[in-house]
Amino acid sequence: MDKIAVLIPCYNEAQTIEKVVRDFQKALPEAVIYVYDNNSTDGTADLAAEAGAVVRREYQQGKGNVIRRMFRDIDAQCYLMVDGDDTYPAEAAPKMAEKVLERQVDMVIGDRLSSTYFEENKRPFHNMGNALVRWMINMLFHTKIQDIMTGYRAFSYQFVKTFPVLSQGFEIETEMTIHAADKNMFMENVVIDYRDRPEGSESKLNTYIDGIKVLATIAGLFRNYKPMAFFGILSGVLAALGIGFMIPVLIDYGNTGLVERFPTLIVCGFVLLTSIISLFSGMILQTIAHKNRQDFEMELQRLGK
Repeated sequence: MDKIAVLIPCYNEAQTIEKVVRDFQKALPEAVIYVYDNNSTDGTADLAAEAGAVVRREYQQGKGNVIRRMFRDIDAQCYLMVDGDDTYPAEAAPKMAEKVLERQVDMVIGDRLSSTYFEENKRPFHNMGNALVRWMINMLFHTKIQDIMTGYRAFSYQFVKTFPVLSQGFEIETEMTIHAADKNMFMENVVIDYRDRPEGSESKLNTYIDGIKVLATIAGLFRNYKPMAFFGILSGVLAALGIGFMIPVLIDYGNTGLVERFPTLIVCGFVLLTSIISLFSGMILQTIAHKNRQDFEMELQRLGK
């Protein structure tokens, strides 16, 4: 088992990968640097190997697929994940690793948004998207995380080996954060200085398509991890609609003794019935989610032995 494993998922990062590998070798000389090449066509893997990294390949395209492979393959006391685009400072790595090794933190988040991200990042919709995702997750999951989408993180062995990677692409960071929040895992932020990609280096993230995927991931995980809240909100909305449209029908009945809008009454009845079903579905699924959390805690105890 490695003491510290630096995990670098890469796709066409030939311009920066050598510098990233050497920076982390200097910052963490005791670490093993792993570069997982995800079908690069620009020689990224060869350059990483020349710089001294352990190079492996993942042929399923997508960052989530690469991280799934990394987490399966590598055993370490501390994992440090960083992108290969040279936007994150290696100087912060020792502090992040120390929190995992000395303070038993499960996930250390390299917080860009509290420092230079909004000034350095030249893509305004990325700024707005990061702020929106942070607000949504902190509101829905009652957390105080400063940077949800950062690709710079450190993990404990227990986190890595109990995290079910379901995402295939860039929504993986959102999935990690929500999983840790739901399972009450120990998280801390480390403020880092972010720098934008060097000229000529292009982001693989599509602002709109990947943004929609991230929002869909948040909605899906909110439903899975907090079913009572999700289906309770749905039940409340349906109940409000059903009662709201039924009130005029009841008023007419009170005034005339006749039901003049039978279709409206029937639809309202079905809407209210759906509201009741949603409420009880949330209650049942909440019980299952609670059992899953109990099983998760038992798995953590098994890994800790």
